[in-house]
Amino acid sequence: MSMPNTSATNTSQYRTALPHLTHQVFLTDGGLETCLIFHEGIDLPHFAAYPLLETSEGRATLRRYLDPFLACAREANTGFVIETPTWRANADWGMLLGHDAAALDRLNRVAIDEAVQIRTDAALLSPVLVSGLIGPRGDGYVADTATTPEQAAEYHSAQINTFADTAADLVTAITMTNSPEAIGIAHAASDASIPVVLGFTVETDGRLPSGETLENAILAVDDATNAGPAYYMINCAHPTHFASILKPDAPWTARIRGLRANASTMSHAELDVATELDDGDPNDLAIRCRVLSDQLPSINVFGGCCGTDARHIEAIAKALKPNSS
Repeated sequence: MSMPNTSATNTSQYRTALPHLTHQVFLTDGGLETCLIFHEGIDLPHFAAYPLLETSEGRATLRRYLDPFLACAREANTGFVIETPTWRANADWGMLLGHDAAALDRLNRVAIDEAVQIRTDAALLSPVLVSGLIGPRGDGYVADTATTPEQAAEYHSAQINTFADTAADLVTAITMTNSPEAIGIAHAASDASIPVVLGFTVETDGRLPSGETLENAILAVDDATNAGPAYYMINCAHPTHFASILKPDAPWTARIRGLRANASTMSHAELDVATELDDGDPNDLAIRCRVLSDQLPSINVFGGCCGTDARHIEAIAKALKPNSS
């Protein structure tokens, strides 16, 4: 197999001053795994995209996937956050996929190298950040892995330390289902001196799969880490699942700056057994994102999760355009 040179410098471009901690709009991509599975017909065992980094063909596929999202940012003159395809690139999932610690370290580094090159090639006028993406130890839909913050910090430190030794600007942990794991990730990122963003997933009632309210989860992490995360994100849920629980004047709500919504209004249990992709209504999703942006001006990072593709991000960018200058 053909592998690129993984000798990237650990000098990041924005790590010490994240440019998206402003009011400027930043976009991200959509639902990588659902796009590859349902639109490209690519088999992704255990819903893992990172093994594609092992071959030149796989890396080319990942670049083609990102191209239309970067085009959306170019057209709308927004910033962009490149998230690496490493949601499953941790020890437990890696073991299922035949990758030991050394292989995971190498592939996580390749992911950052690829993202840095994509940023260079994209030549956007607005800032483009490179984010090392982290997923939960267990399932992203179910709080099925009991853990303590200490256990989570020890577990996730391998991937976080790898990203900290590259040109990554930050790490982003998405589909977090419980606050103890999020606290551990925040501690590990602090120890590695790299900024971290935490993305919680919520059910149709606006609560985390653990049963915690989003408010309590954010407050618990901030209390345990001295407000360590750069900001919080809601992901892998439709706005109809959480819009009613966000309080515009609450300090905890102001800590939310990112939104990566699902295309579908279905529950996680329904999505888990779905055999066809529900891509929802891109224009309706865009309108809902615009309403949330108007109500909660702290939210300025917009992307998609399961079921979304470039159509959804383009619609969101157009809906937000009056705010994207």
